[in-house]
Amino acid sequence: MAFQISLQPGGQHFSAEPEQTLLDAALAAGLLLPHGCRNGACGACKGKVLSGEIDPGAPASAVLSDAERAAGVTLLCRAMARSDLQLEVRGVTRVGDFPVKKLPCRVQRLERAADDVMILDLRLPASEAFQFRAGQYIDFLLADGARRSFSIANAPHDAGHLELHVRKVPGGRFTTQVFESMKERDILRFEGPLGSFFLREDSRAPIVLLAGGTGFAPLKSIVEHAAHLGIARPMTLYWGSRDRAGLYMDALAREWERTLPGFHYVPVLSGTDADAGWEGRRGLAHHAVMEDLPDLSAHEVYACGAPGMIDAARKDFIERCGLPEDAFLADSFTFSTT
Repeated sequence: MAFQISLQPGGQHFSAEPEQTLLDAALAAGLLLPHGCRNGACGACKGKVLSGEIDPGAPASAVLSDAERAAGVTLLCRAMARSDLQLEVRGVTRVGDFPVKKLPCRVQRLERAADDVMILDLRLPASEAFQFRAGQYIDFLLADGARRSFSIANAPHDAGHLELHVRKVPGGRFTTQVFESMKERDILRFEGPLGSFFLREDSRAPIVLLAGGTGFAPLKSIVEHAAHLGIARPMTLYWGSRDRAGLYMDALAREWERTLPGFHYVPVLSGTDADAGWEGRRGLAHHAVMEDLPDLSAHEVYACGAPGMIDAARKDFIERCGLPEDAFLADSFTFSTT
């Protein structure tokens, strides 16, 4: 018997089967809840149970604090309904007209942008229209059913191909293949578009873009999409890396600053032993945001990077800078090894 789920404050409704996660049930109903990895590692799909009973699944201990659990917060990608529910979930939108597809693609270019970053350019089938929102991602479908997720770095108006930024993960099954054995004209399969991280085009708030490492990829899509549409909202990119090599498209970001009205670029290095000649900002990228913008109450933040960076930025921006909770939009990168 399906249970009835209602969402606050938006008032949306959907049904969920007992063995269906709340996230999967919402997506099947055409509701796009905030989410990222879909395996309980990133924490992007947190929601609060206001009434009713759930089976919370087995989330990683680092994702939910004891205080959050005591307050009824759960991970929607793991939790299943055990009664009718009322949930508090912010930032809910509708899937819209962009269907999720499973498609083949062909590798048309491999370009090493840094020692541990590969630009992977994929040609899509000419017979299949593929639409996505700036900031979304795809899942590569591996032979044994495993998946690997990567954000789309090109803008939606340039959708005849997909540009991905792949960081080599030590022991990473798929990334090792990309760096060591993949070649042009190889065929891959993927599913997409996926994710609730995308540019909210109807907002007029100034934008802060916060990237860690290859978290630059979806933000590149957002910047290029905004430029294509002529969106005039002020936009500042803070790109954090351990060293200068990690700012693998630094020249492109500086070109945006030179040519795009209202766009500013702030690179930030966190390493202390390298790049002795660096004259730019040092420390954590989200700390640089707080130094420059101590009041974020009228802003919208798009953050992409490692879970630790995302969690720290969310907490500090909301608690210390007055950022509204629903104005923090994030995509948290997690990594899988063999």
